[in-house]
Amino acid sequence: MNSMANVSVLVVGVVCLSLVIALIKIQRLMSRQGINGPPYRFIHGNNKETIKMKQEALRNPMPSLLHDTLPRVQPQIWSRIKLYGKNYLSWTGSRAMLVITEPELIKELLKNSERAFPKRTSRERKKEDDFVLKILGDGLVTSEGEKWAKKRKLANHAFHGETLKSMSPAVIASVETMLERWKLFEGKEIEVFGEFRLLTSEVISRIAFGSSYLDGEKIFDMLMKLSVITNRNMFKARLPVISKFWKSADQIEADKLEKEIHNCVMKIVKKREEKVANGGANSFGTDFLGLLLNAYHDTDKKNIISQQDLKARQEVIKIFGNQNPNPEGIGKLKIMTMIINETLRLYPPVSSMVRKVASDVQLGKLILPADLELLVPNLVLHHDPHLWGDDVNVFKPERFAEGIANATKHNSAAFIPFGLVPRSCVGMSFALMEMKMALSMILQCFTILLSPTYSHSPFTLLLLQPQHGIQVMLHSL
Repeated sequence: MNSMANVSVLVVGVVCLSLVIALIKIQRLMSRQGINGPPYRFIHGNNKETIKMKQEALRNPMPSLLHDTLPRVQPQIWSRIKLYGKNYLSWTGSRAMLVITEPELIKELLKNSERAFPKRTSRERKKEDDFVLKILGDGLVTSEGEKWAKKRKLANHAFHGETLKSMSPAVIASVETMLERWKLFEGKEIEVFGEFRLLTSEVISRIAFGSSYLDGEKIFDMLMKLSVITNRNMFKARLPVISKFWKSADQIEADKLEKEIHNCVMKIVKKREEKVANGGANSFGTDFLGLLLNAYHDTDKKNIISQQDLKARQEVIKIFGNQNPNPEGIGKLKIMTMIINETLRLYPPVSSMVRKVASDVQLGKLILPADLELLVPNLVLHHDPHLWGDDVNVFKPERFAEGIANATKHNSAAFIPFGLVPRSCVGMSFALMEMKMALSMILQCFTILLSPTYSHSPFTLLLLQPQHGIQVMLHSL
């Protein structure tokens, strides 16, 4: 028994020693190129300092309606840029991560078509028992190569052109349900972040699962619980070898939720497959799940797989009157588009993107070793005064009056709320359509004022969101 214990200790020691040697090698390589950062701490890397900074930043709300969100949302990046420069090396546990905020390097990185900087794949995340993988699954976000190309082609079809137009009735029906509920809050306070989250889950459930959208809402509830667990463990280091044999309470709960989500989806899938097999339907449906099933069963193997508020209201009334919005009119909402773009600049839903180095490669003048992780904090770019001017933290929709290209002075890396091609968010057009339809219908019915109880406290729970909700007062038109 003692000999077994000695062997285990020896194995752990050898693994730890080889890790430390590899980390020192990376640190020296980057230091010779002028890239420095906080020192590596055994096992935890920089995680403990990061957690402490984030907890401190979230302790108090921001002054109401100030938009300098970077020190609160990403305090570790904000403080380290000031100490080490625009690009620096940090440590997430034993993983080395190069944080890049230079626009030219980011363009080269995100637009690379030679697969030199892939995303971390589902296989790699599974190896590390990554909580994020339980949310993303083996889907479009975590796929690479031919597998990604097939899924992207299918998703492009689901969120493009005529298909998008066919989704508008589902959006309108969901918004009408929400506005009917809002009538009960006439002249009263209502928390709208929860309302919009419910709206989004209902819209996506209707579109993804069609008539099974109530089942879809159950899946969203479980995903929300999984998001909370993931956020809680984002900067927790795991011990090499030991973490393979021992699971925390959060890991056990996350595994359980992942299994329940999978079972719920498969239950919906089997219902549809049985209906087609029994002759009750001649296809698997036209919603997104139907498209996936049709592709899965395809015989062709290649296919498997304020003032602004007043201006915006006038624009909505001018284009739609009292009628429900339509896809053709949505494209004419110039003022609303400016407001949405400025909101996405100040509060991008995803505040960072991660890539990794596939093999030794050059990026700009930097030589990067294989397996180095690369972090692109787009929130930093969106709040960079060198890119946006001294009024960078002012809500100013008119900066987008002549379009995104002119607002960014043709610097494509300055504004990336949905990433950059070729891996930009496939659901971008749908998200913008849903947003414009919902806002149009709200502006046709209500005037909205911030409640005195509102606390301006943006934070990240995988996505950027208000920590204490958004309390407003509703007044019917």
